[in-house]
Amino acid sequence: MLTTLCYIEKDNQFLMMHRTKKQNDPNAGKWIGLGGKFKDYESPEECVLREVKEETGLNLIQLSFRGIITFTNNDNWTEYMFLFTSTEFSGTLDFDCNEGELAWINKDEVTQLNLWEGDKYFLEKLVTDDSFFTMKLSYNGDKLIEAIYNNEKIH
Repeated sequence: MLTTLCYIEKDNQFLMMHRTKKQNDPNAGKWIGLGGKFKDYESPEECVLREVKEETGLNLIQLSFRGIITFTNNDNWTEYMFLFTSTEFSGTLDFDCNEGELAWINKDEVTQLNLWEGDKYFLEKLVTDDSFFTMKLSYNGDKLIEAIYNNEKIH
């Protein structure tokens, strides 16, 4: 599966979504960035621009391609996620998202939210390092069993 995720930044905060509204949501109850699954023939940039517009009403003006995250699970699935950040956008933020509740969260408080355990690793890199990176996060169900950053094991 191919997906995108974007963290919009403003005033030392990330725009986050608390996944509370979507039926049968594998992210139910978690806080995540914005994005989703590719449609046929979309590039990563086209996917993330569309998803952010659908979820927030915002148009991203500037995108930074920050990394590729590979998720694996013992349930025999693999997801490749293209990770972006953005600091420039236009439009009016529509807080009435059909997938969850949107909120600006201080970057230093994000890891205190109910996140996927592996998300804490790439969020830390987004805050502390501007370089492009790869990461592999392997799960057994909901439990993180391994994290690899730029080909080095970190968990």
